[in-house]
Amino acid sequence: MRLACSFAAFLLVLPLSSMAREVGEVDTAFKWVGPNHKIMIEAFDDPVVEGVTCYLSRAKTGGVKGGLGLAEDRAEASIACRQVGPIRFKEEFKNGEVVFKERTSLVFKSMQVVRFHDKDRNSLIYLVYSDKVIDGSPQNGVTAVPIMPWPGQ
Repeated sequence: MRLACSFAAFLLVLPLSSMAREVGEVDTAFKWVGPNHKIMIEAFDDPVVEGVTCYLSRAKTGGVKGGLGLAEDRAEASIACRQVGPIRFKEEFKNGEVVFKERTSLVFKSMQVVRFHDKDRNSLIYLVYSDKVIDGSPQNGVTAVPIMPWPGQ
């Protein structure tokens, strides 16, 4: 009973979607029952670095399991981050800090984006990867944003 309560509490604290908004999607495989398999494009702003927006594309599993939220999405993802305004650090951060995290299976797998600051090259680097409690995934994508002066700044 105690284990079941702990498991339920764990599920409640998992973020269902962390401050990303869907930009668009394309179907990749037709499913007779449930939603089609698709590739989704989402955008999110860096919560600590003002002036940076990241665009993430990832696979979303369809079918009955996908429609019910029980399917495990594939580990592949692609990321592109861009300077969209004057860059300002709202607070200090550590390299490797999680900027975005979204679950890609019911419990054990998530996709996350972490941020690094390359001070020598005056750039921000964003890495997207999928992690799994058991046997993580080497699938990843990386993008860099040079910190440039913004016109009218």
